[in-house]
Amino acid sequence: MTLKTLLAASALAAMGSLATADGHMTDVKVGMITTLSGGGAGLGIDVRDGFMLAAKMAGNNHLKIVVEDDQRKPDIAVQLADKMIQSEKVDILTGIIWSNLAMAVVPSATAQDKIYLSPNAGPSALAGKGCHANYFNVAWQNDNLHEAAGGYANSAGFKNTFILAPNYPAGQDALTGYKRMYEGELAGEIFTKLGQKDYASEIAQIRASGADSVFFFLPGGMGISFLKQYADSGLDLPVVGPAFSFDQGILQAVGDAAMGVKNTSQWNKDIDNEANKAFVDAFQAEYGRLPSLYASQGYDTANLLLSAMNAADINDKPAFLAALKAAEFDSVRGDFAFDANNHPIQDIYVREVIKEGDVYTNKIIGTALSDHSNVYVEECQM
Repeated sequence: MTLKTLLAASALAAMGSLATADGHMTDVKVGMITTLSGGGAGLGIDVRDGFMLAAKMAGNNHLKIVVEDDQRKPDIAVQLADKMIQSEKVDILTGIIWSNLAMAVVPSATAQDKIYLSPNAGPSALAGKGCHANYFNVAWQNDNLHEAAGGYANSAGFKNTFILAPNYPAGQDALTGYKRMYEGELAGEIFTKLGQKDYASEIAQIRASGADSVFFFLPGGMGISFLKQYADSGLDLPVVGPAFSFDQGILQAVGDAAMGVKNTSQWNKDIDNEANKAFVDAFQAEYGRLPSLYASQGYDTANLLLSAMNAADINDKPAFLAALKAAEFDSVRGDFAFDANNHPIQDIYVREVIKEGDVYTNKIIGTALSDHSNVYVEECQM
C-alpha cells in the first residue's frame, strides 16, 4: 500500500496558524518515507499514525505531509527521496525505520540542504563522523537500548550470555552497544540474515553453548518468529532484549512466550507525565489500539517539528535549526534534550512483559540509564 495523498491544511482538525515576524504565514512541507507494506510494516504504520495524530491534535494548518511506502527496500527509499526533494519540493524528510535505508537516504538529503528528522533509525555512522547540522534523531542512537540491556544483564547476574542480531547497521550497533556495558563472558555471537524467519540453527547453537542467558535484537516479524521458536524449543534460559523485540504490536503475536521477559526502552505507556497520558488516551481513541514505542517516536517527532514551526520561519534555516535544537516541546518521555550531535539525552528504562486482561503489554520496573547520551558525540564535528 502506498499513500500518495498530500494532506493539506484543510484536512487537519482545529485549524491553527503560524505567523513570521512580518505576519506572513509559512507552510512547511514534510516528506514521510516509511515502511507500510511487507515485513516490518507495523513499525512504519505506527510511526506514521503517531506523527499524524500529533499534527491533528495541534491543528496546525501550515503543516503539509506527503507519505510514501519504501517497502523496506533501500533503492525504493532513495527513489522516493529524490522524488520528494526534486519534484515535491519538501522542506523536511522523516519516517525511515531501518538503518540500512537511513544510510542510503540521509547523507544525500542533508547534502542537498534538506532537514531530516529521524523517528527511529539512529546508525552510529550518522552520530559520529557522519553527523550533520540538518540531521536530528528524535528516538535514540542505535546503541542506546542495547547498552541498557547490557547493564541490566550485569545487575541480573548473567555471566555467560549468547548474543545475536541481524547483519545490518542497526544489528551491528546492537551487539556493539550490549558488549560496551556487559561485563560477563560471551557464550556465542551470531549475525543472522535480515528478514530471517527460521532460527532452528541458532537455537541449536544456543543450546550447545553453555550460555546462562540470551540477548537478541530481532525487530518486527523476525522477533516474533524467534520468540515462538525459542519457546517451542524447551530452552528455559532467561532472555533479555531491547523494546524493539517486545513492543506493543509484536507482543500480541508472540503471546505467552514473551511473558516476564525484561526489555529496555526510553518510553512506555505508564510513564507518568501529562503529555504521555494525553498521547496514550488520544491514540487509543483515534486508532482503537494501544500505542507502541514507534507510535510514541512518530508523535514526538511531529511535536518537535511543530515547536520549531511556532518559533521560526522554515525559510530562515539557521533560526529553524536552532529551534529544532532547543527541543522546546512536551515529550511523552518527560525530560528530553539533544546532545551536540543532535541525538537525544534521555532516561532508558527496564520493562517487564505482563498481561492486562487479554492484552499483552509492558510495565516499567526500573531505570537502566539516566540522562543517557551516546559515545559518538566526541567524533561529531559540526
